[in-house]
Amino acid sequence: MKPPAPYAAVAMQLTARSVERSADRAEASAQMLAMIEALGPKLRSATIFIQQYGGSPVRLAVLPEYLLTSYPGRITVPDFAEKAALDMDGPEYAALGKLAQSLNLFLAVNAYERDPHFPGLYFQASVILSPSGEVVVRYRRLNSMFAPTPHDVWSKYLDIYGLDGVFPVAKSEIGNLSAIASEEILYPEIARAHALRGAEIFVHSSSEIGSPLATPKAIAKRARAFENIAYVVSANTAGIEGTALPLASADGNSMVVDYKGQVLSESNAGETFTAFADIDLAALRAQRRKPGMTNQLARQRLELFAPIYAGHEVQPANGLLDADGNHAIPDREHFLRVHESVIERLSKDGLI
Repeated sequence: MKPPAPYAAVAMQLTARSVERSADRAEASAQMLAMIEALGPKLRSATIFIQQYGGSPVRLAVLPEYLLTSYPGRITVPDFAEKAALDMDGPEYAALGKLAQSLNLFLAVNAYERDPHFPGLYFQASVILSPSGEVVVRYRRLNSMFAPTPHDVWSKYLDIYGLDGVFPVAKSEIGNLSAIASEEILYPEIARAHALRGAEIFVHSSSEIGSPLATPKAIAKRARAFENIAYVVSANTAGIEGTALPLASADGNSMVVDYKGQVLSESNAGETFTAFADIDLAALRAQRRKPGMTNQLARQRLELFAPIYAGHEVQPANGLLDADGNHAIPDREHFLRVHESVIERLSKDGLI
């Protein structure tokens, strides 16, 4: 496929708003839909400015992590699923799809969502909507400290969705798109799995501590870019409203990183669109086809590591499934208990 002309991508740094104080699902949904409606003028104004400033049309916009709800806090898993997790065919996604359609761009969002196959649970999903309003990527976070993931119901999840549903890559007119959620940018295997399935652009929705220092996530964004010869478009929150935390605890440093690991643009604190840059797919694809030491993606010797990975279990799969394939509903302490037991086992095995 012929690469598109260079276009602009923007990481929209916006304030998340908690639904914790909403009385019920109807009130939470009304708040979310109002946020989506208010998002339209901001995105529209940002895309007009970016094209006027740089000359390239905006074809990709990335929104921060859990923008519509904030994090679950201490709300129980089933209660949060009932109050705040989106339905895959629900009105919030429909409204976001209409927004992508009206602006003629790909819109990457992050939200907690319910799945009818796993009642009582929720998953954190990074979803990319196309200019037609359709979902082209639905990636669900695989590594979380405090919430259910597909890996916790792994056997059943694979039976339903297959590996394509675990590491989805959309081959679109603006390049091959995939998603990485939040702290998963720290796990090189997740980005590499997407790259090995053809991903050229990683959309990264995050809510993280901003700092003038090089944070672990800031370092990881650059590393995931150059080691996979891929762009990273990373949107952070501009603070979180409606929680006990100080507003700006997760604010700043949204960025666009090119396939050489260079930061092309980076935001300061507050609500802003200033993390935007051109995406040059022709240059990226030329780089991937060059023989040389800098082509790490084509120099992988994956078979070397397969026996090590296959021979060790760290975080166990199927932690929420019983022998009959039925899933349990965990309490909030379940995930910490599993984490502590893994550390204890690794210590007993002499690995740490």
